[in-house]
Amino acid sequence: MAETTPTLLLLPLMLLSFFLSTCYQQVHCFEHKAVLSLSLQKFQWKELKHVSECLPQQSRREKGATILEMKQKDYCSGHIKNWDETLQNRLVSDESRVKSMQTLIKNKMSSRIKGMSNSIQIPLKSGINLQTLNYIVTVELGGKNMTLLVDTGSDLTWIQCQPCVSCYDQQEPLFNPNISQSYRSITCKSTTCQTLSMSTGNPGVCGTDRRTCNYMVSYGDGSYSRGDLAREYLNLTGTAVPNFIFGCGRSNKGLFGGTSGIMGLGRSPLSLISQTSRMFKGIFSYCLPDNEDPGSLILGGNSSVYKNSTPITYTRMISDPQLSNFYLLNLTGMTIGGVNLQASFNSSGIIIDSGTVITRLVPSVYRALKTEFLKQFSGYPPAPTFSILDTCFNLTAYEELDIPVIRFGFEGSVQMTVDVIGMFYFVKADASQVCLALTSLSYEDDIGIIGNWQQRNQRIVYNTNKSKLGFAKEICN
Repeated sequence: MAETTPTLLLLPLMLLSFFLSTCYQQVHCFEHKAVLSLSLQKFQWKELKHVSECLPQQSRREKGATILEMKQKDYCSGHIKNWDETLQNRLVSDESRVKSMQTLIKNKMSSRIKGMSNSIQIPLKSGINLQTLNYIVTVELGGKNMTLLVDTGSDLTWIQCQPCVSCYDQQEPLFNPNISQSYRSITCKSTTCQTLSMSTGNPGVCGTDRRTCNYMVSYGDGSYSRGDLAREYLNLTGTAVPNFIFGCGRSNKGLFGGTSGIMGLGRSPLSLISQTSRMFKGIFSYCLPDNEDPGSLILGGNSSVYKNSTPITYTRMISDPQLSNFYLLNLTGMTIGGVNLQASFNSSGIIIDSGTVITRLVPSVYRALKTEFLKQFSGYPPAPTFSILDTCFNLTAYEELDIPVIRFGFEGSVQMTVDVIGMFYFVKADASQVCLALTSLSYEDDIGIIGNWQQRNQRIVYNTNKSKLGFAKEICN
């Protein structure tokens, strides 16, 4: 008996080894699957139709860090009368934004060849309206609370101001610079005015008084903001930013969701991040929530206030002088359910953007992802396509689903695992039309974009000084 004991002990280990090998090959390992509760999703989407107006977002100082609450704009939209039209408009606006970005990128890339460094107009990103699931924060500017849309693709922060020639409806009173003692106009002959095109794509011009610098930022969907470039006292939860440069909008067009304007977190010299680089060392992070509970925008690099459940791993930001306003990463691969996608990832990189909703992949990569997803997520009744989303299902008969996990792979063996909540886009609240929440770009030479739908429940850390970006798992609510 003593001679057979090692064999008996080895047998369970051999069986376990065989199971793990089979599990890996056939993609049944638990770490490659995620469970989605459809009953909870149905409830949340029904509740979303009846949300009330938003109160100002709270902010605080904690362990020396400046923390601003972030909330999804749809939870501050009031009662939504036509849900189908709202969902359709979201994706139409999102597609307009992406097309505008791709046109900008191709123009910038062609200028590298032609040497026309100053001849291309750079539009501010579109899609930041009521329909596009952007996120909001509240800050104090000139002593007044201002609720702003947060956009890593925008640079110049701007708000609507009195007197307003043409303004959209907003929830808060318009900012009145005439009663602010800290408001200062910027002259049209200043260096700041002359370099405005780096942030907006449009040069600063002299206003009607021939002294004030006028700005204009435009959007891919035809929206815009025009007004005076100025300085004002910005208060970020007790952290003072005197002489903060911003746009005081006198003529503004677009559906900006009742907010006062936008907060630009891009990479140009006039972005909030650049203007506060001495205070926060060019570091900020956010965690985007998936429901009405607030997430957070944290300025500064104090990681002790993060709530991440996995370590932060960093990948390099790609340096490209022609695309310097974008946060560009090197995408090296993708997996779905643990299976490597058989596609070429030798592209110019992929943009991570808080203002785009749905992730876009180049056609060959998207085809590979769709094919593998349908192979693993088989047997479910199909549903009609919806707008830009072409992989849809009728899931009314199911309470829970095992969904293959999608992972993005970046330079340095860094991975971002898409949270299960970011896998599907619910077209119908009863789950009769639920679509895979990724889609294809038009051309192979387009540049992919990771949208905010797939960024939810992640702590995403931007370190602009060291040109690196980090990912960690975090429940953002």
